[in-house]
Amino acid sequence: MADARPRILYVSDLAYPARGRRYCDEDILLTSRLRAGFDLALCHPRDAAALMDAFDAVVVRNSGPVLGYRAEYDAFRERALRQGTRVYNPLTGRADMAGKQYLLDLSAAGLPVIPTVDRAEDLHRLPEAGRYVVKPRLGADSIGLRIVTRAELPALADGTVLVQPHVDFAYEVSFCFVDDAFQYALYAPDPARRWELRPYEPTVRDLEFARRFIEWNGLRHGIQRVDACRAPDGELLLVELEDLNPYLSLDALDEDRREAFVAAFAASLHRFLADGGRTN
Repeated sequence: MADARPRILYVSDLAYPARGRRYCDEDILLTSRLRAGFDLALCHPRDAAALMDAFDAVVVRNSGPVLGYRAEYDAFRERALRQGTRVYNPLTGRADMAGKQYLLDLSAAGLPVIPTVDRAEDLHRLPEAGRYVVKPRLGADSIGLRIVTRAELPALADGTVLVQPHVDFAYEVSFCFVDDAFQYALYAPDPARRWELRPYEPTVRDLEFARRFIEWNGLRHGIQRVDACRAPDGELLLVELEDLNPYLSLDALDEDRREAFVAAFAASLHRFLADGGRTN
């Protein structure tokens, strides 16, 4: 009898109403390809905890902001950690998976991140700017984001929000990695149309920037997206390190790069299972 194929529970919210994107198309594509090497079932994130025991691993993909199902996500995470369930991406991520504290920590450490504070007594650490961005520490997908003046900040910076200068950047660029291997980069030439993406050919310096954060996060397996902006001085600044369920914008790639990514993703999953689900 042939060896049983690995069983994967693929977690996605196919109905999530993303602005300017159709998350479901991406997961339909990925699951159709992964079925070549895995026995696969797809479920909504609210159902993952109840179903995961029947599978060899859980793959969390376009599951939407966990704010919409916080209790269910916390229960899934707690149970998976307690039981040693193999979750991809592993639940040891230090970036968005753990909240936004990493932006405060990296900013305080002087790394190339948009300057970020969360309390009124730290506002002096921010550069002078005409406008400032205030967003919830537990936010996602621009939910709750506000643009305010400097005078408004002392009343808002109470530890529950992140405060950053509004950067007049030239463009945003995202670098996608599978495990520690760079796959592709995309950018939005027009900042006002952030989801109209085009392929971007990174320089050696760009990749050194992105790899610095991948190495900092220390995930042995998984898909990560490093989001950055090109500041007025020409340098890149980190906007976000997405290590929970990064949208991949595969529809912006040509066929060769898209298929190369799918192959890298499948190979990573096989390594993850062969590695016993080791996280770092």
